[in-house]
Amino acid sequence: MSIGKTVLKGTLILCLASTHATSQGVAAWAYEGVNGPEHWGDLSPEYSACKSGKEQSPIDIRRAESANLPPIRFDYRSVPLKIINNGHTVQVNYAPGSLIAVGEDHYELRQFHFHRPSEGRIDGRRSDMVIHLVHTDALGKLAVVSILLQKGSANATIQMIWSAIPKTASPEHEIPGVQINASDFLPSNAAYYSYQGSLTTPPCTEGVTWLILKDPAAISAKQIRAFAAMFPPNARPIQPLGARTIWQSQ
Repeated sequence: MSIGKTVLKGTLILCLASTHATSQGVAAWAYEGVNGPEHWGDLSPEYSACKSGKEQSPIDIRRAESANLPPIRFDYRSVPLKIINNGHTVQVNYAPGSLIAVGEDHYELRQFHFHRPSEGRIDGRRSDMVIHLVHTDALGKLAVVSILLQKGSANATIQMIWSAIPKTASPEHEIPGVQINASDFLPSNAAYYSYQGSLTTPPCTEGVTWLILKDPAAISAKQIRAFAAMFPPNARPIQPLGARTIWQSQ
């Protein structure tokens, strides 16, 4: 999950996180080399959780325990396409008013972005790509819906986004006349895994609720290649599960 650093009621939430953010006092990080994942925790004191945290993401989902988890109720609306190339991935910022409800907990969709290959594994297997839909509740607590993408038919909404990605890192800009709806990504079956984890990019803040949909959505081989031509692989390595329990809906 790629999130920059800003504060909402004491919790880190979404903002542009440029690769070259050192001019703003934030240490630059990368997915390889001297600023790669194995070094994130040493790049800045603010990133210390990347190496010292005990509930880090992503993980390999194995031996999930069945539980009577509440269904995820999606209420996503169509919004103008507001897009960012943040140097690591493409991020789409979402206008207010789109929600999910998980039992009594309600979260508003703030942004979504993509990773290649998928961050996280299920029984040791990665998917071709993944979408992370980032939500916050009224107190700023984060919940991320993760939708795996597997090679298959083309996705029309993804194609609209790909066509609008700036060629270089840039601030948010709105594409005139283009509307998108995140519900177009959702598989028909919303069964899911859940666990407590972290951001998957610096500062690797913990306390994030992860909701990983079991059924994947489709993306074409051509669309995967197009993303790869713009962004190198951008998935953090698997982190230890530790003492955490992974739950799955029945």
